[in-house]
Amino acid sequence: MSTQSEAVLEEQLVGQLCELGYSLVRIKDEAELIANLKGQLEKHNEIVFSDNEFKKVMNLLSKGSVFEKAKNLREKQHILRDNGDDLYFDFLNTEHWCQNEYQVTHQVAMEGKYKNRYDVTLLVNGLPLVQIELKRRGLELKEAFNQIQRYQKHSFGSHAALFQYIQIFVISNGVNTKYYANNRKQSFKQTFYWTDEENQRLSNILNGFTRDFLDPCNLSKMICRYIVLNEAQKILMVLRPYQFYAVEALIDRVKHSHKNAYIWHTTGSGKTLTSFKASQILTKLPTVKKVVFVVDRKDLDYQTTKEFNSFSKGCIDGTDNTKQLVKQLSDDTALIVTTIQKLNVAISKKQYLEKMEQLRDQRIVFIFDECHRSQFGETHKRINQFFKNPQMFGFTGTPIFAENAIKNESGRRTTKDLFGECLHKYVITDAIADENVLKFSVEYVGRYKQKEGRETSIDIEVEDIDTNELMESPERLEKISDYIIAHHSRKTHNREFTAIFTVSSIKTLINYYDILQRKKAEGKHDLKIATIFSYTANEEDPDANGFFSDDTQILDPKAKYGSTISKHSREKLDEYIEDYNKLFNSKFSTKDSQSFYNYYNDISKKVKEKKIDILIVVNMFLTGFDSPFLNTIYVDKNLKYHGLIQAYSRTNRILNEQKSQGNVVAFRNLKKATDAAITLFSNTEAIEVIIMQPYEDYIAKFDEKYDALQRITPTVESVNTLSSENEELEFITTFREIMRILNITKAFADFKWSDLSMTEQLFEDYKSKYLDLYDKVKSDHQKEKVSILEDVDFELELIHRDEINVNYIIQLLIQLKFDAQKDVDQVEKEISRVLSSESTLRSKKELIEKFIQENLPDIHTSDSVSEEFDQFWNNEQQKAFEQLVKDEVLSEERTQKLIENYLYAEQEPLLDEILELIEGAQPSVLKRKKIGARILEKIKDFIDTFIDGMDSN
Repeated sequence: MSTQSEAVLEEQLVGQLCELGYSLVRIKDEAELIANLKGQLEKHNEIVFSDNEFKKVMNLLSKGSVFEKAKNLREKQHILRDNGDDLYFDFLNTEHWCQNEYQVTHQVAMEGKYKNRYDVTLLVNGLPLVQIELKRRGLELKEAFNQIQRYQKHSFGSHAALFQYIQIFVISNGVNTKYYANNRKQSFKQTFYWTDEENQRLSNILNGFTRDFLDPCNLSKMICRYIVLNEAQKILMVLRPYQFYAVEALIDRVKHSHKNAYIWHTTGSGKTLTSFKASQILTKLPTVKKVVFVVDRKDLDYQTTKEFNSFSKGCIDGTDNTKQLVKQLSDDTALIVTTIQKLNVAISKKQYLEKMEQLRDQRIVFIFDECHRSQFGETHKRINQFFKNPQMFGFTGTPIFAENAIKNESGRRTTKDLFGECLHKYVITDAIADENVLKFSVEYVGRYKQKEGRETSIDIEVEDIDTNELMESPERLEKISDYIIAHHSRKTHNREFTAIFTVSSIKTLINYYDILQRKKAEGKHDLKIATIFSYTANEEDPDANGFFSDDTQILDPKAKYGSTISKHSREKLDEYIEDYNKLFNSKFSTKDSQSFYNYYNDISKKVKEKKIDILIVVNMFLTGFDSPFLNTIYVDKNLKYHGLIQAYSRTNRILNEQKSQGNVVAFRNLKKATDAAITLFSNTEAIEVIIMQPYEDYIAKFDEKYDALQRITPTVESVNTLSSENEELEFITTFREIMRILNITKAFADFKWSDLSMTEQLFEDYKSKYLDLYDKVKSDHQKEKVSILEDVDFELELIHRDEINVNYIIQLLIQLKFDAQKDVDQVEKEISRVLSSESTLRSKKELIEKFIQENLPDIHTSDSVSEEFDQFWNNEQQKAFEQLVKDEVLSEERTQKLIENYLYAEQEPLLDEILELIEGAQPSVLKRKKIGARILEKIKDFIDTFIDGMDSN
């Protein structure tokens, strides 16, 4: 039996959707889509629009970016009727989501830059809110994702841009199906499988997914309730299935009982988004007075508040002190984010009891983030003593069981003891299977008494006995620092990612920081190092040890209080903050708590922006901190159970193909602790699922794929003689798999090209042929040829270790002009290669070459290259803009404004908007479309050359 074709799959899907209650409607183009929209909106709102009134409706629909359209979709609409009356209507019934009109259509043709035909479109009240793209069985699912990305660029934003109202995309090859929100910036890694409540995947689109996910009522619920509009980033987010089931279970528990419960979702799986959505829905229940989201420390208070506010701007007023918290508890604030410490004070101090008294009988829902915090047991008791009607829910990625419970005065209290049953569970093995988090690559560096796991020697004897004398010896710290310097680029893909270095104590942190900064001053590295730690006001003075020496008689106060006298940790932190201030031109300090937390906030921001290479900490940032660009943690402290999993999990957030795993480099004997933690939070068999395979296994996999490549193309030259696109496809997919394996393998400290059966030069030669095919496919697509290679993702991010942009070219120009140690011919070849092979730089090639020929010879200092290039580029941009408006007789001011709007809204301007740029007489009716298309193409070329890809930061 032959493979099921895409057409047959489409036909079966449409039939199944009709069985679920969708009405089949034939829509072949945009005109018919708009006509159908008018009828459906009239039916949904039980009104009739005149032609003039519907023009006003279309004006409402045409404005804004994808994000603004999503907000518009959910808002009450208003126009003036022809007779002057007010008319209010909805695009979507978000409160009673099943009460909408559902249709299915397929093969709608839309023409933008190119003509595209969409597979299956689900219309809600006439608006295309869900787009399904199909591929035949056996093809990669990512091809459908890439196809949608192409539609985003070429046609979704064209003309009336109704397809920018899409809320959810579904991609399927029949046996595998994923969904994701309409967000152009996300990668394929950020798409999701749908599951049942027990996390069993429903991946076959015809056998499970459609009936469960695409059921009209369920789909409407996902759109109306479980799409989150992230105000900070101006993007749409959609809940994953385990988040959906957890929120549904929590809402059901509040509606039908007063029992407590907890949610166990593994670290890194999006707990903040889950808790935000649960909190948001709970505040709308008439039986709930307030929802209080409780975290442990001020740093988490800041981060969680920021994240909550990013999902829904202004939904939270951050509480700076207990007085403000009490005020919020007393007024109409429905959702409060606070710390466990301030909540404790509010319900226990006499000065607040009078105001708090009115809340005793109210129904308040408390949601505790990472509910195993040390102070929780006492707070739990006080809440139950003070409030008569509380309901408490805990969210945790690492619950407390009997095995990892810490004994205190009230005994060993587990998460179940405090909260009761677990409402929903999603453990790390589930997350890895769903590709929602990454595996860990753990390397144990040192020589151990018990030789387990992979070991890499740095010539230090480290046995099971971890004595302070050994662990903090200067020789050991020096060697570990050298190891980090030597391997950091390898671990972070040439600093494309960042790292955390966690150590055992503030004293050790200070030693490491000083060593690394000294080595930087000596020219041994140029890493951007930062640190933060909590200091104690009255910490023990190591110099007050009862010993006296002759130097106490020295009268010179500078000598007396010089470098031989130990500094308070706050003094050292201020020194380090001053280093940070010089590095980033800032003005932070520890003069008060707010200044300290401003410093914390800025470090958090800089790590997320990849502006810090290594952040050294003791405990801070090891929980609650999420950064997709953080891929490595260096560990020189003893960790176990939940603390270990939490720390490791800073590294395994999903980002893209290049980030293939979270790297853990342990300078301690943590093999047993790692295995024990994984076993506790999943099961014994899960170790192989969670931890990456040994280095040798990837070497064997690479060699196996290289053998396959040689069977397809025995020599580099044989790539040129591939006789069909099927053969080219086989070469592309095989070489791409080689790149994927190499991407993982090169992160190991032991990596050497000599371990592989393929030489580095041969890899580079094959890579050139691979890029030639990429160029061929792109140029063929520009000619609108149909190609089976068109949707193949070449994963070029696996090739480049540097960020290839204008800034990269500038660094090469500096080498070309001023670095005597660099081979001039090699640098020139690299510049030529990059300008020819990088899509973001092709349009800029001619201008960059002009700068090299005309400007570079007259520049005499390396520091001036970047500045001179910026000046050159600005001049060329201004000249090109002036030439554009001159050639087409356009208004400078209006053209500049249109370009700004185009860049912001990500939507092509309408023909009328283009023609309004023309100064003087408008073109005739017959010439309008041709002239408008020509002007738009010139504007796009201008943006492509001078604006896109110019961000060098």
